[in-house]
Amino acid sequence: MPATALHPTLAGRPPAASELTLSQIMDQHHTNLMGTVHGGRILNLIDSVAGVVAARHSDGPAVTAAIDETAFLQAVRVGDVVHVRARITWAGRSSMEVAVTVTADRWDRSVPATTVATAHLVMVAVDDLGQPRPIPPLLPQTDDDRRRYEQAEIRRRHRLALRRALTTHGGTA
Repeated sequence: MPATALHPTLAGRPPAASELTLSQIMDQHHTNLMGTVHGGRILNLIDSVAGVVAARHSDGPAVTAAIDETAFLQAVRVGDVVHVRARITWAGRSSMEVAVTVTADRWDRSVPATTVATAHLVMVAVDDLGQPRPIPPLLPQTDDDRRRYEQAEIRRRHRLALRRALTTHGGTA
C-alpha cells in the first residue's frame, strides 16, 4: 500500500487488518450489587480489546487517551457470552479512534446476540519513552469504512472544540 503525505514512510492499512472480536462467558465474579455484570467489567473488556486493535494497527504499544460515546444499552447477566468487537475507524499522526460494539447471547441457548454496549476510544501509539509515535494511515475500503471514517472525523472535531471551549473557561474540573 502506498505511503501518504501525512505518513511518508508508513504504508496504509484497511480497518479489517486489525479488527478483533473477543468472547468471554460472564460469571458470578463479574457481578455488581444489582446481580448483573458490573459496567466496569464491560469497560475493562472494551479498553483491552481496543488496545489490542490499536497496537495491531500501529505495530506497537498504544495507550488510551479518551473513552467517549460509551452507551450501556442492556444489562449483561451471569451466563451471558459477551462478544467485544473493535476496529479502527480513523487514524491521524499518532492517534486513532477505535469503535467497539459489545453484544451478548446466552451460553445455553441458540439465540441472536443483543447489542449491550457501544463505545469510541481514542488511542495514542507510544514509543519506549511513552512519547507519541507515527502510525500508518487508515485506508477505508468499503462504503461503511468511509462512512465510519467521516463520522469519526466529526467526533474528533467535536472533542477538540469541547477541549478548547473548556480550556477557555478554566478547564474541566
